[in-house]
Amino acid sequence: MLRLTELKLPLDHASEAMLPAIAARLGVGEAQILRHAVAKRGNDARRKNAIQLVYAVDVTLSPQDEAEVLARLAGDTHVRPTPDTSYRFPVRAPEGWQAGEGERPVVIGAGPCGLLAGLILAQMGLRPIIIERGKAVRERTKDTWALWRKSVLTPESNVQFGEGGAGTFSDGKLYSRIKDPRHLGRKVLVEFVKAGAPDDILTEAHPHIGTFRLVTMVMSMRETIEKLGGEYRFGTRVDDFAVETDAAGERRLAGLHLSNGEYLPARRVIMAVGHSARDTFEVLYNRGVHIEAKPFAIGVRIEHPQSLIDQARYGACAKHPILGPAAYALAHQASNGRSVYSFCMCPGGRVVAAASEEGRVVTNGMSQYSRAEFNANSGLVVDITPERDFPGHPLAGIALQRHWEERAFVAGGSNYQAPGQKVGDFLAGQPSSAFGSIVPSYQPGVHLTALEECLPDFVTDALREALPVFGRQMAGYDHPDVVMTGVETRTSSPVRITRGKDLQSLNTRGLYPAGEGAGYAGGILSAAVDGIRAAEALAQDLLAG
Repeated sequence: MLRLTELKLPLDHASEAMLPAIAARLGVGEAQILRHAVAKRGNDARRKNAIQLVYAVDVTLSPQDEAEVLARLAGDTHVRPTPDTSYRFPVRAPEGWQAGEGERPVVIGAGPCGLLAGLILAQMGLRPIIIERGKAVRERTKDTWALWRKSVLTPESNVQFGEGGAGTFSDGKLYSRIKDPRHLGRKVLVEFVKAGAPDDILTEAHPHIGTFRLVTMVMSMRETIEKLGGEYRFGTRVDDFAVETDAAGERRLAGLHLSNGEYLPARRVIMAVGHSARDTFEVLYNRGVHIEAKPFAIGVRIEHPQSLIDQARYGACAKHPILGPAAYALAHQASNGRSVYSFCMCPGGRVVAAASEEGRVVTNGMSQYSRAEFNANSGLVVDITPERDFPGHPLAGIALQRHWEERAFVAGGSNYQAPGQKVGDFLAGQPSSAFGSIVPSYQPGVHLTALEECLPDFVTDALREALPVFGRQMAGYDHPDVVMTGVETRTSSPVRITRGKDLQSLNTRGLYPAGEGAGYAGGILSAAVDGIRAAEALAQDLLAG
């Protein structure tokens, strides 16, 4: 079978147009094509008056015809044998395998990374224990809505903490730019479809799910893990790590001290805590686990009418059913040396309260599968680096995040409302006092003020330079009534729990840092893939011993 990529057809092409297009591209007769199936579909909207659909297609020819085409088109990178994307377990527990004391694998965190790590370990017969400081997803959803509707924050159950992780209350994007030679991302998508995700995530170039579907998927995958012998412990936080030094002087994990007072012997643990487990990072640092500061970004959420984004991206083709609500990606290198870029863009969604600590305000974006709400929103953020902005301590980035989140809490009125400002006022350097034509979506509400009160000066300067640039690239992007809401600080983890090639901590054997919190992923799909890799590494080490 051949994989033909970058096959372009007009937006409104007839279904029967694909076969002759494939035949022409491969230089074969239509009768020689035994079967064809779409592997991926995206679009090319660079020319709004001539938008094209872009396909990857799997084509079956006879063995002789396939060999002839591959030889004739040997220099064409868009015609190759179809890759084998099936997943194969590197090891499996032998029949009747029983774990000795401390040998049963533990996963800390039930977000995308921990969920896939737990699933893979369960499918390999290793009966993992999944420890989650937050609640099961249904109860967690109630707590999250309590913050949005009543300004009541539950520190252990919110957008950041609980079953499903931060990705549950997001746009549910399922694409990534990571290198994935083993096609582990395909394994993730297949498991999501088994759990109730729509089939189109297997073929769309930029698939997404949305919050409501993620909730039911997460529950289904938990049931699968439990049926395979896995165990969940909700409302349980890891308060400390027992680390021993063996006869050779090597540090090894021995067990976990849990918030319920229990000591759990554990010699192999996957750390999938997410990017907001600040207290856990502090405990690891105090226990001598190797941690280093890493770059992240700070900024705001910016909201436009979705119709404006659709028109700017698709022109007369806006609202075409195949295209759906438009997304965008923008970037600008500011004169102060900072990169300004859009982040986690949510078409047809809303800005949400994402705080996990009392007295602090954090924003994020989410949407449902339909992406049918009135506004589009995106993070608009500015890069920061340890060397330049928070030198001297591996955990200094956490302190920086907390500082600006506290400033945002005060600027918003000290009641979990978010500080907001219209773009026109922001560019003019004056506080906003009334909304214009655009109503922000953030709950429990937006308090108009001057965002410079809760952003570093270099962020404010870079944003003021970038907004008119983006306005020239997308008409209306810098419209005076566009609303910005602060602050966006949880773009990625401010630390990296450094690991070696075996995916174990550099200086603590048995600890497998993984996912966003460990600094090795950035989004649902990449975190889930990293969870698979960590589970495989743990299983191979466990079963080899």
